[in-house]
Amino acid sequence: MTQRNVVCKATLVWIAFAALLLSPGGARASRLSAIHLSDRGFLQDPQDAPDREQERRDREQEARDREQEKRDREQEKRDREQEARDRAQEKAERLEELYDEGHEALDEDRYEQAEAKFKMLADMNGPRTDAALYWKAYAENRLGKREAALTTLADMKKRFPQTRWQRDADVLGLEVKQSSGQPVKPDQGDEELKLMAIQGLMNSDPERAMPLLEKVINGPGTPREKSRALFVLAQSGSPQGREIIGRIAKGQSNPELQREAIKYLGLYGGAQSRQIMAEVYASNPDASVRRAILRAYMLGGDKQHLFAAAKSEKDESLRREAIRQLGLVHGVNELEQLYQTEISTDLRREILQAFFLAGESGKLVQAAQSEKDRQLRLAAIRNLGLIRSDESGKALQTIYSKETDRGLKEEVLNAYFLQGNAAALVAIARNEKDPELKKTAVSKLSLMHSKEATDYLMELLQK
Repeated sequence: MTQRNVVCKATLVWIAFAALLLSPGGARASRLSAIHLSDRGFLQDPQDAPDREQERRDREQEARDREQEKRDREQEKRDREQEARDRAQEKAERLEELYDEGHEALDEDRYEQAEAKFKMLADMNGPRTDAALYWKAYAENRLGKREAALTTLADMKKRFPQTRWQRDADVLGLEVKQSSGQPVKPDQGDEELKLMAIQGLMNSDPERAMPLLEKVINGPGTPREKSRALFVLAQSGSPQGREIIGRIAKGQSNPELQREAIKYLGLYGGAQSRQIMAEVYASNPDASVRRAILRAYMLGGDKQHLFAAAKSEKDESLRREAIRQLGLVHGVNELEQLYQTEISTDLRREILQAFFLAGESGKLVQAAQSEKDRQLRLAAIRNLGLIRSDESGKALQTIYSKETDRGLKEEVLNAYFLQGNAAALVAIARNEKDPELKKTAVSKLSLMHSKEATDYLMELLQK
């Protein structure tokens, strides 16, 4: 359409509009027509155009702000959930630490410290409270606190009537009642002689030694004696020794020796050991026992059972454990399958961590570059920073050059810092136009002790 035709059409429209104003009902018609004409742009004042454009931009900004607020709320929710998991993990680690410290004190005959550690553990009321009460009573008996030991054992039996420490508690209770109530001063020399005798049994007469070792394990001996007896059985490598260890792994003894026996089965390896562990895993609901089995699978390089647990385990903490152990046995194909089918962001993040444990930077690069979930991209970039290689360095460079998300770019800078890659940070600091990102890069360089970082910082000071 020519310019002349456009002008003519506009003139005709104005004539029609004037006619409507003069006709009956023209006021109402004029309002409707004005709206219609305004929509088509004929009645709009050109001077209002900047205002309309600003309104449009304001509306778009409001929409972006609402979207950002929504993302922020979702992130806050994820952060709270992660904080709760972190607190639970910290508590679990503290419980484990107290348990180990208590046993270390027992092994070194520091019974007062052992009593204190196990009391703290029992007061925290964690999953090993029954075990803590048993060992507290054990330490009290060694200190000659007969009445205290019996009271502790009675408390354990009352609170945990189905505990698997029941038999050990009965043996300990009988020992306490038979004692004189005077402080016990264990003869360290006698115990050392027993330990030496246990080691020599297998050399002199293995067939006779086996039942004697099993008797030590199931008897009232010290934790050190029982652990050493189990170790000697495992070192024998004999079918009879494996059979005894298998019975203990199935739950013949207390949970602590059971977990230790499971570890030895993992070191044994072989179809028979794996079958025993699979049966125990399927039938025992104790999470600590199942976790011990997953770690034993790792010791034996058993990717198949770890993969099965990572796919089907209902307990999320155990699924995480299976995923971590898959990383340690370099189960890259299994981890890749899990990553493709898993819908939980938290578990997918765990899989990315397992790729790092496996030293598999390729999968991390792929996730860092193409993953749609921002949190998973952040996790992949962070793990790339823990792998110092040419591949990871080039991938981080590509991500930084193409990325528009400031948070992701900052994570790349942090990854370079974790790698100790001062050269890459200097290159970014020289060329980055964003003053905040440039400042972040320089702050990372200021913490690094390398020639490239020092030279660049001197260069900045000389400007």
